[in-house]
Amino acid sequence: RGGVSPPRAPRRPEVFERHGRRIADPYAWLRDPDWQRVMREPQALDPEIRAHLEAENAYTERMLAPVAALREELVAELRARIKEDDSTVPAPDGEWAYYRRFIEGGQYPLLCRRPRDSGGVGEPCPREEVLVDGNREAEGQSFSAIRGAAHAPDHRLFAYAVDLNGSEYCTVRFRDPATGADLEDRLEDAQGDVAWANDGATLFYTVLDENHRPHRVIRHRVGRADGAVAYEETDPGFFLSLRRTESGRFIVIEARDHADTSEVRLIDADDPEGPVRAAFARQTGVTCEFSDRGDRFFIRTNAGGAIDFKIVEAPVADPSPENWREVVPHREGRLVLGMMVFADFLVRLEREDALPRIVVRALADGAEHVVAFDEEAYALSLVPGYEYATSVLRIAFSSPVTPQRVYDYDMATRLLTLRKEQEIPSGHDPSRYVCRRLHAPGRDGAPIPITVLHARNATGPMLLYGYGAYGHAIPAAFSPNVFSLVDRGFVYAIAHVRGGTECGYRWYLDGKMKNKRNTFRDFVSAAEYLRERLPTDCVVAHGASAGGMLMGAAANLRPDLFRAVIGQVPFVDVINTMSDETLPLTPPEWAEWGDPVRDAEAFADMAEYCPYTNLRDQAYPHVLATGGLTDPRVTYWEPAKWVAGLRHHDAAGSAILLHVNMDAGHAGASGRFDRLNEVALCYAFALMAADLGAEAPTSP
Repeated sequence: RGGVSPPRAPRRPEVFERHGRRIADPYAWLRDPDWQRVMREPQALDPEIRAHLEAENAYTERMLAPVAALREELVAELRARIKEDDSTVPAPDGEWAYYRRFIEGGQYPLLCRRPRDSGGVGEPCPREEVLVDGNREAEGQSFSAIRGAAHAPDHRLFAYAVDLNGSEYCTVRFRDPATGADLEDRLEDAQGDVAWANDGATLFYTVLDENHRPHRVIRHRVGRADGAVAYEETDPGFFLSLRRTESGRFIVIEARDHADTSEVRLIDADDPEGPVRAAFARQTGVTCEFSDRGDRFFIRTNAGGAIDFKIVEAPVADPSPENWREVVPHREGRLVLGMMVFADFLVRLEREDALPRIVVRALADGAEHVVAFDEEAYALSLVPGYEYATSVLRIAFSSPVTPQRVYDYDMATRLLTLRKEQEIPSGHDPSRYVCRRLHAPGRDGAPIPITVLHARNATGPMLLYGYGAYGHAIPAAFSPNVFSLVDRGFVYAIAHVRGGTECGYRWYLDGKMKNKRNTFRDFVSAAEYLRERLPTDCVVAHGASAGGMLMGAAANLRPDLFRAVIGQVPFVDVINTMSDETLPLTPPEWAEWGDPVRDAEAFADMAEYCPYTNLRDQAYPHVLATGGLTDPRVTYWEPAKWVAGLRHHDAAGSAILLHVNMDAGHAGASGRFDRLNEVALCYAFALMAADLGAEAPTSP
């Protein structure tokens, strides 16, 4: 384009040998050796690396110059779908109700409360108290995010965790709602999850170590300079988190790897100085989730071969497995996703045949009923609240064509009350669109669910999204952003590939470790099926994070299937990352991908599919990769190395672009409007590649 050449990252000979195999890594120099410091101090990035990343960003802007006006147009229409003065439905807790709201033009939320019975959603309240103004916190900052927040049980203090550079290292602060002033307490290096004891003066929080691993739970007494370690995890393969049970009786400390093993400890919320009690010892492949009611625990678990989970109960005095009694039995194919316990009801969210439903169980007599919705594909979730002795359950529902609706459901009377419907200020007519659930035959015959959204009679190009990792299912939810593509003739599709749990937990197991290549093959099969069924000869593949690995692997396997590939913060340098034990997620993720350091078979499997190390001389599609400089999950050098390698091997002269946000981490820009620039970047690239209203990009 006008003689503009892409940045050429020098190839420097670096080879590592493991299990008798040599693997070249010519762009290893893009990894800053002092990356831990860069996470905290982005300005400390090595000057040569910074110059290269800035050159990449400049090249991307030059290559996308023909769609500069389109990007501005996209940002404007994306923003026009956002109700700027919006509010969540207040969640009652005693005399108060807590919620978040946005103001016109504001990038960040206001964390607020109001008297419990003071009007409906979004109605003005003269007694509203703004606990934290996210816009004020962000003044003078290039990045600002409130990662966690919680009010004390007596409502007298408010704790909130702020991340100011995207690295997810947070500072926990305390605010006095009566004065609006912060206390002197500052808790550094926090993960962001906090839990109050019932005295309203003791806060438990999780601390990150120098490798960004949550390894300690600290007990902090407000007003004291120091805190005590309540629990420390010594295995780097396990991360800590904490929460309060629905009753408020216990604080739960959970140690978990990134797959299917967990350990549970409990603190009596009425006795914060008391002992930390072991409730369930770790057993490889077994996970448990605890809630309580009276003298009983309810436990969601996969123990005993319950691959799709079951719910048991056990005495609070001794919840060891020999005392478990089955409440909801295991049934393979019906995945119990989660549960909530109330004084009189047990609620579970489950999924079967890739569709969710809510089941309510009256604890007095065990009678159950289902809360379900009638659309071909939809998303359903339980919205946590603060009150335990209530019959009201909050539910969120949406579908690809239906904006989100928030309901209060009375579990006793079975009355469903609409509390809020997502408003699209620029307008949205569901009747203009079609949503279908299709099934593509996999290479081994497995039916792969695909959610398809398009305007009526659309026959244009397609954006195919995929993820397929960690058992995370991509919900068939409403996304206002995708209509910027759909309204321009795109078909938007989600391939629910193995590695997620759309079709039960076995669907996940069949897409991890030695079965990982099923994920990539499923995506290819979905693309082949949709090209024949729709038909279209232009497929743009899109994935993020672990879904970026899917993008890289699919591009290596079948580059001819895709006109373009978008990899947002793509996990593509798999074998190098999983061999580096200093990186934040490496030890806990050996349970997901395998340990290439100690396990020769895992190394061999990974070496066969790792997107970066399997690049070869062939014609690649157009590629846009994005990254965040302070991203602790997928480090910036992964997309940078991948792009450099793609350019070296590509035989088609495709446009291969990199955009690194130098002021953000894994989730991109923190402001809700700033984030739209990144969406517009990806969509403009997809439209350009599909040759809709602009010439397709080509490298010189």
